[in-house]
Amino acid sequence: MNPSAAEPYMPAELTGSLEDLAFDLAMEAGELAGQLHPVVRLSVADLTRSVNCFYSNLIAGHDSDPRDIDRAVVADYSTDPHRRDLQLQARAHIEVQRMIDASAGGFPQRPATREFIEWTHREFCERLPDALLSVEIPDTGRRLRVVAGQLRTHYVALGRSVPPPACEVPAFLSRFEQAYDSTRLSKTRQVIAAAAAHHRLLWIHPFLDANGRVARLMSHAMLLDVGVDTSLWSVSRGLARSVSEYERMLMAADEPRRRDPDGRGALSQSALIEFCQFFLEACIDQVRFMRELLEPSELGRRIELHVRDEEHAGGLPKHSYPILREVLLAGELERGRIAGLIDTSERTARRTVAALVDGGLLLSESHKAPLRIGFPIDVVERWFPRLYSPLEKDAPRRESVTAG
Repeated sequence: MNPSAAEPYMPAELTGSLEDLAFDLAMEAGELAGQLHPVVRLSVADLTRSVNCFYSNLIAGHDSDPRDIDRAVVADYSTDPHRRDLQLQARAHIEVQRMIDASAGGFPQRPATREFIEWTHREFCERLPDALLSVEIPDTGRRLRVVAGQLRTHYVALGRSVPPPACEVPAFLSRFEQAYDSTRLSKTRQVIAAAAAHHRLLWIHPFLDANGRVARLMSHAMLLDVGVDTSLWSVSRGLARSVSEYERMLMAADEPRRRDPDGRGALSQSALIEFCQFFLEACIDQVRFMRELLEPSELGRRIELHVRDEEHAGGLPKHSYPILREVLLAGELERGRIAGLIDTSERTARRTVAALVDGGLLLSESHKAPLRIGFPIDVVERWFPRLYSPLEKDAPRRESVTAG
């Protein structure tokens, strides 16, 4: 098997519908980013990383409680070994995505390169507990250790699909890197490439495990690299919300070329186009979902209703809402302005701020730094309804079978 076995790596040039979707995604993602103050976007980005982690791991069959994820971010781990392992996995995903986000537009290597793909796998797996770093061979029960950043050295099968032999994975990744070289693609084609590369990397299956997480992080990075702001919405949530269709589309794109009009490569071009369409539509759907959740007046209304309820019940001090409203609109708030804002004494202002900081509703780099809004898990259901919700039932999965 040689790298031509994964052709076509990109849909044909004449795919107007995909180009329209790519344009819409870039435009609508930009409009979403413009809805909020840049400082507020930082807090939303923190929340979105947790959401992306939750859904990406859920697709992979690892169901973490959002509250456990929230605690993992601050190293508050469960005493239950299994829950702790899932927390460590969640923290690993969030930390890797944070590194990707921090380097947006300035990646040392483009996302669709072997170096970036191995880096992502290595950084993710180095943070995992030993219990999550092995795979089992079904026929023998033998367990193989997953080595962080190391390409697989064993044969694998994905249902009816047969990825390349381990010895040929480097050659496939070399062709992969060439096919998705952003310097050779227009901006629109780069957006489409994020979708196409997602499938082709999963088809190559370069690692023993965590290929799905790596592919979803790579797609996130590819969109960032082309200038599509993914900090306020989650690619993985879009895929997870239609997980059975995601799995079906992945498997369809594994199929060989169907007939002469179906491209000239070994794999079906029409199925690749259909997968790219599904992927881009899922992304646009998430942009629109978050645009609705983050619409300033509606978000402010939900926050007010919740905070007023908490103030009445004694869960939050009085005057909490005017402070949160100000940081939502202005992005940041100097501590010295708070007493005047809520027309109270400095002492009362300090107590109110302390309660909001302790509850995670206000964030600050230090005791003297400006305050910005936070989105702790305890308020997410009220402030961002349906952000966390379960997958479809009975969704099929592409199971990896590894042989020695």
